[in-house]
Amino acid sequence: MILTDKGILNEMQKGTIVIEPYTHECLGTNSYDVHLSKYLAVYEDAVLDAKKHNLIKEILIPEEGYVLQPGTLYLGSTEEYTETHAHVPFLEGKSSIGRLGIDIHATAGKGDVGFCNYWTLEISCIHPVRVYAGMPVGQLIYFAVDGEIENAYNKKQNAKYNQRTPKPMESMMWKNFK
Repeated sequence: MILTDKGILNEMQKGTIVIEPYTHECLGTNSYDVHLSKYLAVYEDAVLDAKKHNLIKEILIPEEGYVLQPGTLYLGSTEEYTETHAHVPFLEGKSSIGRLGIDIHATAGKGDVGFCNYWTLEISCIHPVRVYAGMPVGQLIYFAVDGEIENAYNKKQNAKYNQRTPKPMESMMWKNFK
C-alpha cells in the first residue's frame, strides 16, 4: 500500500517520516518531490574496482548550471534529508527528468526502513544536458510494511551508508570483501 499525501503528513506528525526541509508545495497526491543539491561527484579512476575504495572528485554546480555528459556516471545528492522509521521509501525520477534523458538511479531506488540520510543519486544521461542545483529530480513514494522490523537500517552495525552527509557517497562495495 502506498501512502497518500494525507498519509505522509500523518506519518510526519507521528515522527515516522522526516523530511528536512519540508515544503508543502512539494507534496504530491502520493509522493514528495526531492531536489538536486549543489553537489555532484565523479570517480577519479577510469576503471573502477569492486574490491577497492574508488575515490571521487567533488563538483559544485555553479549558478549557471552544469552540463552532464553521456558516458559518465555522476553521483549527486538530494537537498532533502529524510528519515523513514516505519515505511519503505522508493525514489523515482520525475517524468520531466526522464524526458530530458536523465536517469537518477542505476539500481538503488529502494530505501530501507530506518534509512536516515540524504539520498545519493546515480545520475546518467543520454544527451548532454544542463542541470541546476535546486531543480526537482525525483519523488519519494512510501510503502507500508507488514510485520515488525527486527533490523532497521540505522541500527545495523554493518550498514555502509549511515554517516550523515549532504554530499554524494561513493560505492562502499569494497567493504563487503573485508
